Amino acid sequence: MVFELCVRYDRYVGLSREELYNVLKCFARSISDERIRSVVLDLLENPVITFTKVEPKISIFESPAAPVKHHAYPGGLIDHTISVVELALSIARTFEKVYNISSNLDLVVGAAILHDLFKYYQYEPDPVTGGVRPRSDWYLSHEFSMIAELTKRGAPDDLIRVIAETHGTVGFSKIEGQIVHLADSIDSQFASQIQDIVWKVCVEIEIQSDGKYNAKKTFNKLMKTRSLFDLAKIYYKEGRESLKKCIIETLGLELPQ
Repeated sequence: MVFELCVRYDRYVGLSREELYNVLKCFARSISDERIRSVVLDLLENPVITFTKVEPKISIFESPAAPVKHHAYPGGLIDHTISVVELALSIARTFEKVYNISSNLDLVVGAAILHDLFKYYQYEPDPVTGGVRPRSDWYLSHEFSMIAELTKRGAPDDLIRVIAETHGTVGFSKIEGQIVHLADSIDSQFASQIQDIVWKVCVEIEIQSDGKYNAKKTFNKLMKTRSLFDLAKIYYKEGRESLKKCIIETLGLELPQ
């Protein structure tokens, strides 16, 4: 496997969402199994649902990974996907090194790339908060959508099975499903904890401003201008008050003393 050689970046910090999406394509092109590689690349090149008539209301580059829980900012879906790919590869290699449990890295990478790809169909712009909200007309879960689309595009059964197991709603029959599930959980929980820190400071600003600066609007505006993880660095290095000061200065807010 040459997954570690397919990306020319040592770090992803500072890359645009379009560049990160190209990194995902690079991972996909390094899949050795032609059947898996073909369908994963096809979905990345044409990430649309074709088994039923439905149109997305935001682009994949605008999409959060979740509306509230984790990576709830524009581009969060792609950030989350890149992290899940990297984590899944690391977990797979650790399990092999420590427990002598081998896994099919083609399935691991393919499932990690695709596991949340259709999440952007679930959201629409929220004109009230400036972020996104769940669509009221949506009727398909993103994992069901991906399974149905993979079936229509003639994906290998093993890939479909691993995708089905990734979200933990069915029992694990393949080690690859458990690996991607673990990677997904790790990244989701990590981002959720960091996001919660920033969110609580936004709530504090709303209270201190006597409601002038709505917490959700402040958070959504902030996420369009600053990296969630850069804000976390400020919190961990300098503390809560420094983080609040940074948010106030970044957004040009005026709070009573």
